[in-house]
Amino acid sequence: MYIVAIAWIYVVLMMAVTEHSVVAGVMTVVFYGLAPLALFLWLFGTPARRRARMARPQPGEDGPAEDSVAVGEAVDEVVNQHDAAHTQRNQ
Repeated sequence: MYIVAIAWIYVVLMMAVTEHSVVAGVMTVVFYGLAPLALFLWLFGTPARRRARMARPQPGEDGPAEDSVAVGEAVDEVVNQHDAAHTQRNQ
């Protein structure tokens, strides 16, 4: 897929070089190169994105993610510190 994209960029750049003005060259690159190439890569990259999304574990499947566990432990620690301060003050 990427070899097609590289070849297309090459062809479009050669077309842009032959244009009569810089503005026409830039418009050739944008409208014949970047826009169609972005659409092509997005369309042909969809199956790979879908496979990557399916390969990732979902939050509810294998338990919570490591980041959420670390955040939960930090919150518990802060709450315990506040509870300890209230306990000392109440005695």
